[in-house]
Amino acid sequence: MKAFITGAGGFVGHHLRRKLEAEGDEVLGVDLEVDVTDVEAVTQALAAFRPDAIYHLAALAHVGDSWRDPERYLAVNAGGTEAVLEAVGRTVPQARVLLVSSSEVYGAVQPEDLPLTEEAPLAPVSPYAASKVAAEHAARSAAAGGLWSVIARPFNHIGPGQSPTFAVSAFASRIIEAKRQGSDTLVVGDLSARRDFTDVRDVVAAYRALVVAGQTGEAYNVCSGIDISMDEVVEHLLRHAGIKLRLEVDPTLLRPIEIPLLRGDASKIHGVTGWAPAISLEQSLTDVLASL
Repeated sequence: MKAFITGAGGFVGHHLRRKLEAEGDEVLGVDLEVDVTDVEAVTQALAAFRPDAIYHLAALAHVGDSWRDPERYLAVNAGGTEAVLEAVGRTVPQARVLLVSSSEVYGAVQPEDLPLTEEAPLAPVSPYAASKVAAEHAARSAAAGGLWSVIARPFNHIGPGQSPTFAVSAFASRIIEAKRQGSDTLVVGDLSARRDFTDVRDVVAAYRALVVAGQTGEAYNVCSGIDISMDEVVEHLLRHAGIKLRLEVDPTLLRPIEIPLLRGDASKIHGVTGWAPAISLEQSLTDVLASL
């Protein structure tokens, strides 16, 4: 299979390329050299490579930053998706397209609504989440118009190589730095939130499985089905690092709106593809620390 990855230079893109190549796929990854909001640039790249599958990962992904520049998030995440889909229609209309959305599209759900299935209403509470809902609408419209496209809704994913702008990798980086410098303090944000974590290496396996066996026009949760508090994650990291630190809350790390609890149901993707997570949270956290 010839696979085209947008956002290939990012955290997930790096792991996806490795997974696809291990499966024997021929991969072309593009990142900053192709502006995904530029239809002509994407069209030229697709026409030259003529892929069988397009993995559309390219996006602005930091929820907190989206409050500071919501227009840019909409332009890149929604506008970029529209541009990629238009370019696919022009050049390789028979290709399969995977759009990476986010569990953030579900919004601030109630405990009684959990675990979340794909039938849950979309109720975004951040500019980032709103931009992903708009991107999903573009993908569904494309599917209705005859293009093959599926939507992946990954819940929080972690693993070696993730930017320290994201919570788990940020905590791990600060813990390692504190250990090196002999500090006794760890700066944190809100640790009460509970999240459903999946290792990035399992996530990219799910993406390929959806391209192979997913159903066009459908959305699929990619998750573990288990939620854990950020406080517990920090405890795990400190234990694995062999250090005790005093936690200090930094108000600048708090989001304007925090979703207190997310837990997904992966029954749909498992039923269609057989996918299920294989890497434990303990292993993921150990690997994150080891990569620093």
